[in-house]
Amino acid sequence: QVQLVESGGGSVQAGGSLRLSCDASGNTFSTKYMGWFRQSPGKEREGVASIRTGVGRTSYADSVKGRFTISRDSANDTVYLQMISLKPEDTAMYYCAARSRPGYLDPAPLKSYQYEYWGQGTQVTVSS
Repeated sequence: QVQLVESGGGSVQAGGSLRLSCDASGNTFSTKYMGWFRQSPGKEREGVASIRTGVGRTSYADSVKGRFTISRDSANDTVYLQMISLKPEDTAMYYCAARSRPGYLDPAPLKSYQYEYWGQGTQVTVSS
C-alpha cells in the first residue's frame, strides 16, 4: 500500500511558475514509476509527466514539453513537478500517481490505467 499527498498548488499569473510536490509513504520500495496527471471540469484526466523510479527516465505530454520538469528525491520519497511559463490552459487539479504492480512497463506511462495509487490532488489556477 502506498499513500500519496500533493502540495504546492496555488494561483499564479500567466507566465509564472509553480513547483508541486508529492510525498510518498507506505510500501514505496517496489514503485516502478511515478506520474503527474491533471483534470479540469468537463475533461478527462490527462497524463502530464512520468519518471521511472531509480532510473530517472522521464516522459511528458506534448502540451507541457519544454515547460514542465518532473524529478524525484529518493532520500525522502518525494516527486516534484516544476512548472514554468504557465498558461491559463494549465489550470486544473493536479494529481500524483504511482505504479507498483508487475507487468509490462510502458517507457512513456501517461495513461491513468497504468497507475494504481493516487493522491487527493492540488489545485493550480493560472490567470490571463
